[in-house]
Amino acid sequence: MKKIILLSISVLLFISCKEEVKKEKEVAEKIENEKEILASISNEVLETAVIYEANIRQYSKEGTFNAFTKDIPQLKDLGVKIIWLMPVFPISKIKRKATGGKFASELPKEEQSKYLGSYYAVSDFKKINPEFGTIEDFRALLKTAHDNGIYVILDWVPNHTGWDHTWITEKPDFYTKNAKGEITEPLKDDGTPVGWSDVADLNYKNEVLHTEMIADMSYWITEENIDGFRCDMAGMVPTSFWKKAIPQLRAKKDIFMLAEAWEPELLESNLFDMGYGWDRHHTMNDIAKGTKKVKDWSEIYQKDTKRYAKDDILMNFVTNHDENSWNGTIEERMGESAPLFTTLSYLTPGMPLIYSGQEYGMKHRLKFFEKDSIKKIKGSEWELLKKLGDLKLNNKALNGGKEAASYAKIITNNEDVLAFERKKDNKTVIFIGNLSKKEQAVNLLVEGVYKDYFKDNKEMSSNMELVLKPNEYYVLVN
Repeated sequence: MKKIILLSISVLLFISCKEEVKKEKEVAEKIENEKEILASISNEVLETAVIYEANIRQYSKEGTFNAFTKDIPQLKDLGVKIIWLMPVFPISKIKRKATGGKFASELPKEEQSKYLGSYYAVSDFKKINPEFGTIEDFRALLKTAHDNGIYVILDWVPNHTGWDHTWITEKPDFYTKNAKGEITEPLKDDGTPVGWSDVADLNYKNEVLHTEMIADMSYWITEENIDGFRCDMAGMVPTSFWKKAIPQLRAKKDIFMLAEAWEPELLESNLFDMGYGWDRHHTMNDIAKGTKKVKDWSEIYQKDTKRYAKDDILMNFVTNHDENSWNGTIEERMGESAPLFTTLSYLTPGMPLIYSGQEYGMKHRLKFFEKDSIKKIKGSEWELLKKLGDLKLNNKALNGGKEAASYAKIITNNEDVLAFERKKDNKTVIFIGNLSKKEQAVNLLVEGVYKDYFKDNKEMSSNMELVLKPNEYYVLVN
């Protein structure tokens, strides 16, 4: 009898091992097949890329991968080459945040279920949030993107985890602790809380944490063939970790790395490809409010050219998930000047961002901790982004990657009119914009004959006498 039982166990183990080998082979073949369809991301791709931030929960009424996947082909029409997925991982239930600042657990039981918590309170870095669908649904999204020549990067949260991540109990030494030995939420330099009570702070003085974090990131590259990461609060994690992690990740595949940070040292060779153009963003908001002028934009741009290397890339944006939910919609912050600043974000060296809903002219702040949705009606915003995407893709003068086209200010003798030209090879694009709420007259001397990109390709001579209405702008091409 014992021999029969042992034989049965052996047969089961053999079948199990065989199935495991088969599964590993299928995953490897899937990755190889996708590699054949879409080559790894390259510097050439980055020159003309538009990046799209996908808020899966709020993108559709369903709030699922599948509902977003079906729209991926039309993102290609906007010039999108990179999709950044907001965190797709399971969200912690312990200390789950609710609208208004309370934890869901503090509210009446009948209300608790509607609060889904923050995407950035991750409970497991190697699983999929069931709210969005299954791993098969995620793979279908990735394949659809790749089939359309679009790369996919995951929003990674390296600074902290949710309170029910397995590390909390199994590896408590991975976390920052107070004098009482208790795991803490993220703290400021002075020891006071940052305000993220729904997450536990990771302690990067622990070298074993480095190994675990790199392994979890590697999993998504080697097992699921994703194309890189947008790293949340990258500047709060020691640069020494990134110097160790990113080369190891790049050794597995050519990937794209976006840092939610401005620090120039994070964009050094073989670290992040792109950082946030925060100062540019804030300056656009301030000009729209009337508290700053063209000279402030020029000063910020000059500051950027001095502190960043020539091959560093900055992301230009008029909105993102934080700005929309916490600081206001594009309409609230920029009003009637929104089209002008959207255009400026495309024409300035760097990579422009589209946030979910921006393409549909979304005019409300998306809820962050509970379900919301976007009305998808194509209008003037869609048409503007499509035109800008076409220009970005097809005109070398807007190259914004590691070999970006030149940027030169054009003298306007008007403190409210911004003008500059971008050049590469034989291509030139000129931007002229009235950044004020009053009519402005300007006389520009530029070489050559240009066509007005947005106004029926009307030809304009080198000696341009223009009267610009409030927030009016021109994009000229040769």
